[in-house]
Amino acid sequence: MQLIVGLAIVIIGGGIVVGEYFLVKWYPRHEQRVNEETLKLLPYRNDTLGVEMQVAAGIYGKVADFPGGVRIDRSKFWSMGPSLTITSQSNPGQDAEFSPQVLARWQTQGVTEEIPSYRFEHTKINKRDAVLIWQYKDRVQYVTARVISPARIVEATCTAGRAGEDLLLQACEESLRTIKVEGPQPEEQPVPGVLELTPVGKETLGAQQPARH
Repeated sequence: MQLIVGLAIVIIGGGIVVGEYFLVKWYPRHEQRVNEETLKLLPYRNDTLGVEMQVAAGIYGKVADFPGGVRIDRSKFWSMGPSLTITSQSNPGQDAEFSPQVLARWQTQGVTEEIPSYRFEHTKINKRDAVLIWQYKDRVQYVTARVISPARIVEATCTAGRAGEDLLLQACEESLRTIKVEGPQPEEQPVPGVLELTPVGKETLGAQQPARH
């Protein structure tokens, strides 16, 4: 009986030590490694669409072209996996920026159409005018980037699917912020110079007054 009790104590104690090592030592490093591998950016270029970008490894998978676009996804047998869909169209107006009317419509679309978890951001992506839109539909969170150049308007929609949503949504956002659209790079806007104002003292004012005769 004492031998059995002693063996049980050794086994239980060993299990606790192994479990502690797993929780404290191994698992955090494993999780960090998985995060780094998921967020690692891989180059992607499509000359037909006129787009170049970096796609996170957690999203990069099968590439399927379709008229006017491409779909990149990592299909999962048991659930919807992450995917990235890119479309491109010519810009007949050759505008370098989205019009204020279009921006206003996109900004208010979440309210007017009652779209859950809708968020809008007007930003720059690789020096080009762009917007990012977050929205929730069909039980899945989507992030869409629209980037304009005088030659093309590119739209890229990314979803994390239904597995590892937080990490893969981060992968989506980091991938979308790397989009480069073909065409001449926009000119850098000059930074306004600083105008220094020198206070005028009484002596200066006196020196500026004409002498009286």
